Amino acid sequence: MGGSNLDGFRQLELIKRIKALADTGLIYAENGYDRERYEELMNISLQLMAHTADRPLAVLKDFFMPANDYPTVKVDVRGFVLNEADEILMAKESVDGKWAIPGGWADVGDSPSEAVVKEIYEETGLTTKVVRLLAVYDKKCHPHPPQPFYIYKLNFLCKITGGKLRHGFDMQGAAFFRLDTLPELSEDRILKSQLEHLYQLVKNPDSHVYFD
Repeated sequence: MGGSNLDGFRQLELIKRIKALADTGLIYAENGYDRERYEELMNISLQLMAHTADRPLAVLKDFFMPANDYPTVKVDVRGFVLNEADEILMAKESVDGKWAIPGGWADVGDSPSEAVVKEIYEETGLTTKVVRLLAVYDKKCHPHPPQPFYIYKLNFLCKITGGKLRHGFDMQGAAFFRLDTLPELSEDRILKSQLEHLYQLVKNPDSHVYFD
């Protein structure tokens, strides 16, 4: 990765931090003077974010609801599933037409393991059970394309228990792939280096949970 791209990633992470500070300030502001300053800081952070992440400012303003509580990290859950041929279960995203291991945002009310099992079923038609947690990735520590959200990615090893392979209504496909013949990846969701890492963790019986 070139230096300019790395600088862009660092800039976006700093902008996210500024926005989080503005969110917190707006929650705890005790007078109009402080609130006005934090609102200005919020607007500046959104303008910078729109420029750095190449997203329309109006879209960002619509997405980010006014914070009513301390701002926290978004959680993405992913299921790493192997078949008997050691092929990796993947789903084709409708958003970009590329592939990722099944998963998505964890819903309020679901435990992480419940969330990942649900995502796998909805995207691929297969029922699974969670075997163990493999890795917790902080997205900023990996070369994903820039985006305006701060995300932790929880990656679970899951075992197939039933179902029939078919893609969900909001997906374009579901299939198994060998690690050395992967399709075009949706790098906003998963990277080849992460798939290789997760595979190694599965195959090493002495491996511990990885975390950034």
